[in-house]
Amino acid sequence: MKLKRSGILVRVVILALVVYACIGIVSVRTQVEEARLAQEDLQAAVNAAAAKNAELEYQITHAEDDETIEDIARSKLGLVYPGEKIFYDVGG
Repeated sequence: MKLKRSGILVRVVILALVVYACIGIVSVRTQVEEARLAQEDLQAAVNAAAAKNAELEYQITHAEDDETIEDIARSKLGLVYPGEKIFYDVGG
């Protein structure tokens, strides 16, 4: 009789350990998935920053180019060549 009780107790303990292990595995899988999503977000931010850096480096290296200066003068300052006419499309 005593052997039977200890056998049942061992089975209950083993079952409890298996349930605990399963819960732990599910928890770890959830954390891994969250970390993977965070890594993807950070990688996207890194890629965006690298693209912005490349654009800024291009602007720095070409800051003295005549085309760059003309583009800035036209787009940001609204300057035109003498005698040049600008037409604005106000319809639609």
